[in-house]
Amino acid sequence: MPEADALIEAAGLPSAEVDAWRASAPSRAAPFDEAAAATSAHLVRGEALLDRLPARPDRNEAEEAAASAVRAALDAERARFLRAHVDAVYDALTDGLRLAVRDEELVYAAAERFPGLAPTRADVAAERARPLPEKEGLEIAQGLLLSFVLATPRCGSHLVWSMLRPTDAALARLDEFRATGVADLGGTYLERRGRAAYLEIRNDRHLNAEDCETLPTTEVAVDLALLDPEVEVGVIRGAVVSHPRYEGRRVFGAGLNLTHLYHGRLDFMFFVTRDLGYVNKLFRGLSSEEHRPGEPEETTEKLWVAGVETFAIGGACQILHTVDHVIATRGTRLYLPARKEGILPGASNLRLQRSVGDRLARQAILSGLEFEAGTPHGDFLCDEVVESSQEMDDAVARRVDALTSSGLVNAAGNRRALRIGSEPLDLFRQYMATFCREQAYCHFSPALVRNLEEHWNAHERRL
Repeated sequence: MPEADALIEAAGLPSAEVDAWRASAPSRAAPFDEAAAATSAHLVRGEALLDRLPARPDRNEAEEAAASAVRAALDAERARFLRAHVDAVYDALTDGLRLAVRDEELVYAAAERFPGLAPTRADVAAERARPLPEKEGLEIAQGLLLSFVLATPRCGSHLVWSMLRPTDAALARLDEFRATGVADLGGTYLERRGRAAYLEIRNDRHLNAEDCETLPTTEVAVDLALLDPEVEVGVIRGAVVSHPRYEGRRVFGAGLNLTHLYHGRLDFMFFVTRDLGYVNKLFRGLSSEEHRPGEPEETTEKLWVAGVETFAIGGACQILHTVDHVIATRGTRLYLPARKEGILPGASNLRLQRSVGDRLARQAILSGLEFEAGTPHGDFLCDEVVESSQEMDDAVARRVDALTSSGLVNAAGNRRALRIGSEPLDLFRQYMATFCREQAYCHFSPALVRNLEEHWNAHERRL
């Protein structure tokens, strides 16, 4: 494109290298192996051009424009290759769908097998050391890859199934949990009491927010609750916090750890792994040992109760769309600050309207409408409202007893039938295909940086 060419030339990049990169553009009609080799060579040449430029904070206007033009061209080439060959790429990375490969393993395996298609672990580790305003946006390539994988029914359904398998970390701790009934995972604490597993979110410094440190422990806790045959119901609560403003109170969750996000500690893959793994396991349970497309779902799932106190912001509010019963203290704030943050609120665009209707969902996501437990609008998100935290323990115990009284098989069967009617797996797969692409571009947009600095004073907060 002439405009992009002019921007690249204005930055003073070596003309011979620019010409060689342009000349290496792969043929559109080549078979897979030839196209893969040619595309990788072209992408690697383009990345080498970007390496010629100064680091992002040190670039002048022309250099930054050239970097944007080259990266856009590389992403377009990735999309063209994946549009034609995503099935073959996925087969190569999963041994023809015989291996259950989690999303993070998948993108890094792609980086090794098809150089340039996605950033390597070393590339992302280097990016993690930079604050968000200084990142290069390398991980957008991961979003594009996953978006194309999820957009195809064959590959996408296999990836969703893979992400619903129990984690290795959970399987390693299962015997101990079954024997003791306790799993202290650091950011998450799980305890079996009778027929219920109580999962407590513990991130005291950040008001039980979610980040790359808490996500793995939360998913392990969910896995353990689902794997333990003695557990029939899961209960999620936020731990008591020590923050001066809320000291001694339980806080369900402050959502995304915006301090970590601004300082570059939240990888893009956090968002995908969270919603394909932890959150989707709450909603769908664990998948069967074999991937059997076209057959009725075989899931290991249980009912979940959320005890919500003080506030459930962002990701914490998203959890309420996936559980079976929500008990909240009167006045608890329930909201999705997606507009102020500048990102997509997980799967709330898919699920919130089922609770509150389309108009209120649009107001919440696009205009920042807040819900409050005990009000007409807020009660769309709650099944029970109690007057105080002192009443919460009794309310949770009563609900656990009520949900287990008719038997686990009955409850899980009805739950599965309700879910299939409201959100078939294929609908979720298609949603996540869009989510991966849009969230990647949002994550590295100047608008997100501006919103974090304007609305959250993120540049003044310390890790």
